[in-house]
Amino acid sequence: MLVSLRIRNLALVEELELELEPGYNAVTGETGAGKSILIGALELALGERAARDAIRTGAESCSVEAVFEAGCVPALAETLEEIGAEPCEDGRLLVKRAFSAAGANRQFVNGSPVTLQSLTRLGELLVDLHGPHDHQSLLKTEAQLRILDRFAGIEEARATFAATLGEIRAIEARKRELAMDDKEFARQLDLVAHQVKEIEAARLQPGEEEQLEADYKVASSSQKLLELSAHALDAVSEGEGSATVALARAERALRDLAATDPAAAALEEANRAASVQVQDLARELSRYSGKLDPDPERLQKLSERMTVVQTLKRKYGKTLAEVIAFGAEAKARLKILQGRSAELARIDTELDQVRATLRKSGEGLRAARKKAAPSLCARIESQLRELGFAQAKFAAELAPAEPTVLGMDALEFRVSPNVGEPLKALRDIASSGEMARVMLALKTALADQDEVPVLVFDEVDANVGGEVGHRVGEKMARIGKRHQVLCVTHLPQVAACAKTHLSVTKRVEKGRTFTRVERLDRSAREKELARMLGGAAETALRHAREMLRAASD
Repeated sequence: MLVSLRIRNLALVEELELELEPGYNAVTGETGAGKSILIGALELALGERAARDAIRTGAESCSVEAVFEAGCVPALAETLEEIGAEPCEDGRLLVKRAFSAAGANRQFVNGSPVTLQSLTRLGELLVDLHGPHDHQSLLKTEAQLRILDRFAGIEEARATFAATLGEIRAIEARKRELAMDDKEFARQLDLVAHQVKEIEAARLQPGEEEQLEADYKVASSSQKLLELSAHALDAVSEGEGSATVALARAERALRDLAATDPAAAALEEANRAASVQVQDLARELSRYSGKLDPDPERLQKLSERMTVVQTLKRKYGKTLAEVIAFGAEAKARLKILQGRSAELARIDTELDQVRATLRKSGEGLRAARKKAAPSLCARIESQLRELGFAQAKFAAELAPAEPTVLGMDALEFRVSPNVGEPLKALRDIASSGEMARVMLALKTALADQDEVPVLVFDEVDANVGGEVGHRVGEKMARIGKRHQVLCVTHLPQVAACAKTHLSVTKRVEKGRTFTRVERLDRSAREKELARMLGGAAETALRHAREMLRAASD
């Protein structure tokens, strides 16, 4: 759901923060008060192109922030990852859009900069705008097909079809790799055979590179290391002033000291221990220097081995492990290429089998769709009749199509709102008021199948009134039990059914016009509905109270 909408310097709005509730939210106000600004702000947050003249006069920039409770929106996490945005924290999604008079245009999702196309993708998951807008998901034939499938309860079967289609695509890709002319085949065979031979000849071992580099470093410095270890050994035990000689002199003195003063025996023992450590150090130095080999031939072999490893890495992978893995893959591919004819025959057989499975699966989907479509259309026609289209006809026209993840069918929802009019695709309905009411009928009929959480209706009450207006309000309330609804309306019958009522007003201060929005309590709602009924007289107030009472029953 849309939790809040914050607007700065948009048209008549200097600063406004709107908090919305779950369920049905009605927005009312006098003509020109700025109700359309709320819809426009939401459109901007969802990727609508920004007009510079929308910035409030005197301001340098404009911004819109929308916060959504979006933890349960299907495909949201994957979409956020694809557009490079941070994941939601505590299930909340923050969208911010800002643009300036100078032409700067920035948009952020959860603090991450994104493109306008990314906002549009998110908008299709989060909000449907119904009226003179472009966000209606149900205008897209793919969305219509998904809804029919959800109504028919065949989404699992469609997922199976999509998995089978993916299997075919993978098999076809393998076939394309082998289906080449003889010249290209010979080139591929020679190349892969060379790769396998070159990597196998190197007899690479996992972890070899690290040991090789360590050995080369020691071998290339062995002469210097011999000199350093000799100096150290001389200082420890072999020189005239070595530590061994000095400790021996100290041993004699400390022996005499301990003989005279037994309390000094610990000093003698400490010296003896130091002598043992020095002797151990001398033996380790001798062993270390004995292992050093300044042999130029060994150094040359190590250098050549490092060159082999580096050459293979430049060709086949960034690391030795990647080179080894590449060699294994090349060996497997060589085996396939050497048995190309047999492999192509096996692939063709496999393709025939999987394609037969796909056809059977697609035909099953088509049969289930044809069976469910009349019930869906009858339900929608019933809703249309309640909204003033007494003779409305609705059809779900299926046609064969190239296989996609949705099956082997194309679907077009078509409607004839009035007698004598031919069935038209939803997107071809000319009147925005008719379109909004048709969409309302669809949304009511499909409330359980539709996954878009936020529905916005504008001009839904155009050219209706009386009982039809009351039916519109009832349907808004019914949809509000499964979705969040935001409806801009001029009809009191529609507004009376809302769970939350927002009023848009404007005022003039110091020669400037300001728009504000407030949530109405029961008393304020009665007055607003009375205004919409035609006045603040006691008769209008009584009528308003009765409308609210009837709506709450």
